[in-house]
Amino acid sequence: MAVLLLAALSVVTMSSPARAAATPLEVTGFGSNPGNLRMFRYAPPGLADGRPVVVAMHGCTQNAATYAANTGWLRLADTYEFSVVFPQQQTANNMNSCFNWFEAGDTRRDSGEALSIKQMVDRAKRDNGSTSAYVSGLSAGGGMTSAMLAAYPDVFSGGGIIAGLPYGCANSVSSAFTCMSPGVSKSPKEWGDKVRAAFSSYSGPRPKVSIWYGTTDSTVKPMNGTELMEQFTNANGTDQAPDTTDTVGGYPHRVYGGTVETYQITGMGHGQPVDPGTGPAQCGTAAAYILDVNICSAYHLVRFWGIGGSASPTPTPTGTSTPTPTSTIPPYSDTVIGTATDHYVAQRITVAEYNKLGAAHGYNTPFPLHRCEAGMGR
Repeated sequence: MAVLLLAALSVVTMSSPARAAATPLEVTGFGSNPGNLRMFRYAPPGLADGRPVVVAMHGCTQNAATYAANTGWLRLADTYEFSVVFPQQQTANNMNSCFNWFEAGDTRRDSGEALSIKQMVDRAKRDNGSTSAYVSGLSAGGGMTSAMLAAYPDVFSGGGIIAGLPYGCANSVSSAFTCMSPGVSKSPKEWGDKVRAAFSSYSGPRPKVSIWYGTTDSTVKPMNGTELMEQFTNANGTDQAPDTTDTVGGYPHRVYGGTVETYQITGMGHGQPVDPGTGPAQCGTAAAYILDVNICSAYHLVRFWGIGGSASPTPTPTGTSTPTPTSTIPPYSDTVIGTATDHYVAQRITVAEYNKLGAAHGYNTPFPLHRCEAGMGR
């Protein structure tokens, strides 16, 4: 049964040439490492002190190098000025190199693999004076991302769960099968209680969580996307009614209370979405279980988290808050063509205007925006 589970979660490595200018390097001596993991890190040349740390976790049978090369994280780190930690599982821990997302001893706070990953973050923060960290992962790495968000809400400001599982869904190999397919249904409160119990004394802010799933995923059923949304909206103190419903890249996108979002990738199977190319919103290289579906999940995670350097991305609109002004207003002419979302993220309109104009013109239908229509007087 263990072999079947590991095979079901397998993400087969596919060769892809790594960019010479961006290669993760192994870091040793990062802590007691009770989970017996390896740490790889990429820091852009000349990275300033204090920039964020992003943790990116591979799926089964992958390793740090191939996951880094194919998912787009290396180029995004260069563009938006952050370092990336790539934890790597070892076959001594798991025969298919899966993170043990279903083992209680590896997902509890200050225990096993979870503590090893936290120690990697601590080391990266010390080395670069960082004060913020984010975590993401694919499949088994997505399941471990759920665990890290639950166990360490004081460490991570945001997370990205891609084809992953709710925290506390399984505590054995057999129950993991059920979680993966057909999935386990619980109430939002039941799921949220599992997150709160992971660090019961914690009363601070919860991380923002971005959830991605394919509608034809036969390995980790799409139901898990719904259960994840219910878990983290409840844990974050918001309801399960989206404040914003739109499309991004042609795919349904929903935002809940400004702290949880979901991407429903229509027709996608089991894997991480990428959009190969050199455009500002493009990244990644298609490979087995790294799927070219014309949207780059890593790029949109950076946007949702709101991290970046001199080329800082703007946050995904939530419909409930006003975007933080930047030092300069993006230039635009008296008449600008774009969707309601385009105008919002460019800071041409407020949230109220976003909702009003979106309802009138269609949120994702291009239309001309005039200065007088926006009422901003710019």
